[in-house]
Amino acid sequence: MEHYNISQGLVDMAKRAPFRPGIILPAGRNAQGRSKFIQLSFQQMNALCDRYANGLSAYGISKGQRVLLLIRPGTELIAVCFALLKIGAVPVLIDPGMGLKAFLQCVSEAAPEAMIAIPIGHLIRRIFSKSFQTVQRAVTVGGRRFPGTAALEQICPENKESFPVAETALEDEAAIAFTSGGTGIPKGVLYLQGMFQEVIRSMREDLDMAEGEIHLAAMYIFALFNPALGVTTVIPDMDARKTAQVNPAYLVEAIQTHGVTLSMGSPTIWKKVNRYCLENDIRLPSVKHIFIFGAPVAPTVIRELSEVLDGGKVCTPYGATEALPITTIDNTELLGDIAEKTEQGAGACVGRPVSGVRLCIIPISDDIIEKWDDALALPPGEVGEVVVTGVMVTREYLNRPEATAQAKIYGDDGVWHRMGDIGYLDDAGRLWFCGRKAHRVQTEAGLMLPVPCESIFNQHPKVARTALVGVGEPGKQRPVLVVELLPEYAKADDKMRQHIADELRERGAKHEHTRTIQDIRFHPAFPVDVRHNAKIQRQKLAEWAAKNV
Repeated sequence: MEHYNISQGLVDMAKRAPFRPGIILPAGRNAQGRSKFIQLSFQQMNALCDRYANGLSAYGISKGQRVLLLIRPGTELIAVCFALLKIGAVPVLIDPGMGLKAFLQCVSEAAPEAMIAIPIGHLIRRIFSKSFQTVQRAVTVGGRRFPGTAALEQICPENKESFPVAETALEDEAAIAFTSGGTGIPKGVLYLQGMFQEVIRSMREDLDMAEGEIHLAAMYIFALFNPALGVTTVIPDMDARKTAQVNPAYLVEAIQTHGVTLSMGSPTIWKKVNRYCLENDIRLPSVKHIFIFGAPVAPTVIRELSEVLDGGKVCTPYGATEALPITTIDNTELLGDIAEKTEQGAGACVGRPVSGVRLCIIPISDDIIEKWDDALALPPGEVGEVVVTGVMVTREYLNRPEATAQAKIYGDDGVWHRMGDIGYLDDAGRLWFCGRKAHRVQTEAGLMLPVPCESIFNQHPKVARTALVGVGEPGKQRPVLVVELLPEYAKADDKMRQHIADELRERGAKHEHTRTIQDIRFHPAFPVDVRHNAKIQRQKLAEWAAKNV
């Protein structure tokens, strides 16, 4: 039986490059406003993980147990997570910013046997005890020990003994994470050790993430892969719950101070960094590649950021919590005829499948498909639902049999995941993303898709972004274009708004797929997902549009 444990990567790095920085995190600012930071080497990180693993194991946390983590991003989160992985326990990661009702449902579905959290997490556990009824052991991190719990620092005294990495099989549970919940209550995704092994391989071979790189973790969750990759983690000075409010100067400072070579994050973050750099004539030559995901990225952003990076690549990979990475493409291919096609309404090109992934397009349907058949696959150029299979594709949702049945197709060679996205393949094997299946607009004249339509209107100089929604019964929906103006035009009077609406209709009239869009509404600020602050919650906008006839 083949064994793999992702935590072994940190142990190996502690031996191979003991004094190389493993994590760098902010520690306030000096009188001049410059960032202060603290740093742990890979050796120090591994020693801290060993200390936590010894203490948590002695406390009763064992292999196979699910452990809910509610810890702020930083050293403790990564160290505790890897300590649990060393034990063979299963970290459960839930974004508390999703809203209380959704959060409590996710906790219930994960059924953790232990919980390691900051004090407010334990307060929530006490108030809403029913959702936490499976928790048998509770540990407090940071601040004062919450009554009725053990303190992490007390149960994990200084200990220089190494902790043996648990022998875990490829089919053993490794971790549980939850989807962003863009189209409903977030769903729990179960990762196996073999899936993590494949993700690490693909990051190295397909995304070209090399040992020794320095990663500005603008999307914190991906920092958990860094120790296994041999990559230094730089935690930025920002609030992960409010990425739209990030101070771009702080991110640029971190890049220049630490010689950052790669970063991952949403378009919301990089639009702000991009604008800041262009306004201040700043270049970022240390950055080799930036991975932007979470929502389609406009060609103008890619063009401008390519200049800022001064030779580095801008990559827009495609994937999901249930399967990542799936495809990738960079600015060397994106800019040119692909960008032109995107701006003319062809959709967003997200590249070719990475190695080990098979991707197909099947007819759009809301019905359950129990058995995979190659005959389902549509030819290039035909629009349909995106489905993928591969080792990294997760097999089920936690305690959601109906959602699992809707999203998974079982084949002889593995599980296919229905991405819930609509798109098509071109003759070069590249995937073009056209929007979420749940966001399609079904009119009497036919199907209308968000991304191809919105790209026509998003180029208006006074528009920040648009969202196509349908009002009415599917099959008879009326297409409505909801518009968010740039901040400098947000307080435009009715006369200017009417003028902008007329200009948008003129733009739409020039393209066959947007000609029927006549109903235009202005919205002050689009609702977006908590994780990326970039995915537009079109269903909420559709409800808003229906009430504002």
